[in-house]
Order: sequence, then C-alpha cells, then structure tokens
Amino acid sequence: MMAAMVKKTYLRGCSVFTAISLSLMLSGCPAVGPDYVKPEIAVPEEWHSPKMEGLIAEPVPPEVLARWWTALNDPMLSNLVMRAIAGNLDLQTAQARVREARARRGISRAGYFPVLDADASASKNRSSEVNGAATEYKLYSAGFDAGWELDIFGGVRRSVEAAEADLSASREALNQALVTLLAEVALNYIDVRALQARIAVAQENADAQKETYELTRSRFEAGLTDELAVQGARYSLAGTLAQIPRLKTALEGAKNRLAVLLGELPGAVHTDLSKREPIPVPPLSVAIGVPAETLRQRPDVRKAERALAAQTARIGAAEADLYPRFRLFGALGYESLTTEDFFSSGNLTWGFGPSISWRLFDGGAVRRNIEVQTARQEQYLKQYQATVLAALEEAENALTAYVSEQERRDNLIIAREAADKAFTLARDQYQAGLVPFSDVLIAQRALLSYEDQLAQSEGEVTTNLIRIYKSLGGGWRFQIDTPPLNQPAGKEAATQE
Repeated sequence: MMAAMVKKTYLRGCSVFTAISLSLMLSGCPAVGPDYVKPEIAVPEEWHSPKMEGLIAEPVPPEVLARWWTALNDPMLSNLVMRAIAGNLDLQTAQARVREARARRGISRAGYFPVLDADASASKNRSSEVNGAATEYKLYSAGFDAGWELDIFGGVRRSVEAAEADLSASREALNQALVTLLAEVALNYIDVRALQARIAVAQENADAQKETYELTRSRFEAGLTDELAVQGARYSLAGTLAQIPRLKTALEGAKNRLAVLLGELPGAVHTDLSKREPIPVPPLSVAIGVPAETLRQRPDVRKAERALAAQTARIGAAEADLYPRFRLFGALGYESLTTEDFFSSGNLTWGFGPSISWRLFDGGAVRRNIEVQTARQEQYLKQYQATVLAALEEAENALTAYVSEQERRDNLIIAREAADKAFTLARDQYQAGLVPFSDVLIAQRALLSYEDQLAQSEGEVTTNLIRIYKSLGGGWRFQIDTPPLNQPAGKEAATQE
C-alpha cells in the first residue's frame, strides 16, 4: 500500500515536472507579432540654406551643444538658465512622467513571475434543517495559492518591449522639455535686453527732440520761424514719447515670462534685470553639422521613433490573445473545524497542476483589436516621418533667418550712420536758414526709425542663433550633468538608467 502511494506520488511529480519543462521550452519560442525595424528616411547630405562666413558645416562638439548658451558669454543668462533647470514646473512634470513610465515598465515585467497569494479565514456556519436537525459548526482555514501564466506566445514579452520603448520615449520627452525650456529662457532674456535697448533709443531721441522743440520755440518767439515748425517739433516729440509706454509694457511682460519659466512668481527677476546691459553678441563662428547628425541629436525625433517602436510591440501583445494560455497553479493550506492541532498533517490540503484556456469565440473582438493596434502603428509611423520633416524645416528656417538677419543688420548700421549725418546736416542748414524745418523732422524720424530697427535686428540675430541651437537639439545633454530636481546627486545614476 505504501509503495503504491509512493509510486503514485512519484508519477504525479514526474508529470508536473514534464509539464513545467515543456512549458519553459515553449516559452522560448519567438514572440508573435511583427519585430520592430527602425524605418529608413532619406535625409539630405547637407543643409539647403545659404551659408555665410561664420556658419561652418562641421560636427558640433557635444560639450558646445550641451551648454550652448555659454557661447554668448553672458553671466546673467547662465544664471537664469540654472535657475530654470532647478525650478521650472513643466520640467518637473516631465520628470514625473519618466518616473511613471519606469513604474509601468515594472508592472509589465511582473508578468514574467508567478503570483503568490496568502489567505486565512474563520467562520461560524449553520446548516439547514432540510436533512434533519440543524447543526452549527466553525471552520478555520489558512493557506497559500500560487499561479504562473507561461509566456509561450510572447504576449508578456511584447508588453515589456512596449513598456521599455514607452520609458525611452518619456525620457526623450523630458530631454525635449529641457531643450525647449533653455531656448525659451534665452529668447525671453534677449527680448528683455532688446527692449531695454529700444527704450534707451527712444528716450535718447526724445531728449534730442525736446532740445529741437525748445530751440524751435525760441526761434518762433524771436520771429525767426513760423508756428508750423513749432507744432511739427512738438508732435514729433510727443510721438516718440508715446512709443515708450508700449515698449515698457512689453519689457514687463518679458520679465514676468522669464520669472514664470524659472518657476518663480512674476516680478522675481525685475531686480536682477533692472540695469540695462548690452544684447549678447553671437560668436564669430558656429558649427552646424549636417542634417543626419541633427536628426540623431534631436529628442523629439527620437521620441517619435520610440513611440513607433512601442506601438509595434503592442501589435504582438494583441496577437497573443489569439492563442491559448498555459498556466501552472498550486495551493497549500490547512482546514479544520477547531483551532486545536490546526497545523496537524491530517488538516493539510493541497493541489497543483497545469491548466489551459483558449478563447474560442468573442465576436471578432481580438482580431478587431489587432486591426486597431496596426492602424495606430501606421499613425505613429506617419507622425515619425512628419516629425523628421518638421525638424529639418525648423533647422533650415533658423539657418536662413540667421544669415538674412545679419545681412539686414549690416545694412541697418549703414542706414543709421547715414541718417545720423543727414539729421546733423538738416539741423545745421535749418539753423542757417537754408532748408525748411520739415527736412529736420524727416531726418530725425528716419534716424529714430533706423536706430530702433537696428536694436531690434541685433536682438533678432542673437535670437536666430538661439533658434539654430534649439533646432540642432542643443541643451538636453546638460541634464546628464545635473541631478533631477529635489534629488541628491548620488541618485543621479538610478534616474538615468
């Protein structure tokens, strides 16, 4: 009798071992669904935009692109950049999304492992009188249940693959948020300096026009000119003064925008930026690389590619539902009507074995889901292609604008110098009685216009350089050297895993 029980137990163990071994071998089979292959997109070998002295098609040194704002040699700009990295709320949101994606990856990976549950209960029960006298009894139970679904057709593997790609995409979204933030801080800072320059130009011209007005009024009172000249000088002065409040309003807005980008209250940077400083000047030469290098560098392009990879994996996860599911289960516990000798061998209960389930009919829901995931993959592919085209467009436009604005600035310098000489000549000739006062007004308005345009153009040149660095994907590698917000430096490696 004992020998028969041992033999029966041995045979049952062998069958379970065989089932486990067979399942493990089957789980090594290739996962269903398409394997991801990065799409190839034709990229031009060089930029189409016209080149000029100072733009060189050489690879951009990584250290330069990582800290591109230092090329402007402006300590205040560098200070604002560091404050923005430490306090910007959009950047903190992007970092939280990375942590969320990392946790979701962990949830997907949990599908590789068995699930173990523990349970215990105590109940008091009463039976019906249908079969005689009613009886009351207590039931105590405790035990463990384990289950393990074997990933034979790769549904879990595809889910993990999708989660890994989602995590990579969220990291690239964080990098893109950093690229955008640094560019926005620099652009608004240049706006502040350009507006300060324009206000100074307007104020200097207003002071000069006030002197002209006083002079004209004195000449009128002396009978040397008519009232038309006085009124012309007056409206010219008032028109210039009327421009200053509008420029000051724009300056306040740029400062407040900077404060918000830094994660601070509006007005927080007013003291730091109260003193007028010159507009930062671009370096003499700027390396711009080639289009293919830019696409590899840009986080938005890499994010779109990783999103496509994740969606491709989800097709396989959906196709796995077409196939049967294999599961191993086991239970071990104790059950007794009393608490005395609860853990005795006689109260032991157990059970184990394999199981299989296969959905035979669902109204076509699984196949429709596969079609849904496939259609989404096509959408992500088109989005990736569109992102590549938009990246190239942004870079080409930034290069063209940088070249064109420098040409415009150079011509404005010439125009400003000529307008200054014309105003001086007109004023001197008017005082000598050789020309009417209208010539003075025309020359003065032209001088103010060209000086204001020149201040704007100098800001635009630097602004377009910032847009070039942004279009090249500059700035995000700086994050490698900077621990995430509210995290000690020692945890940096874990965050960048």
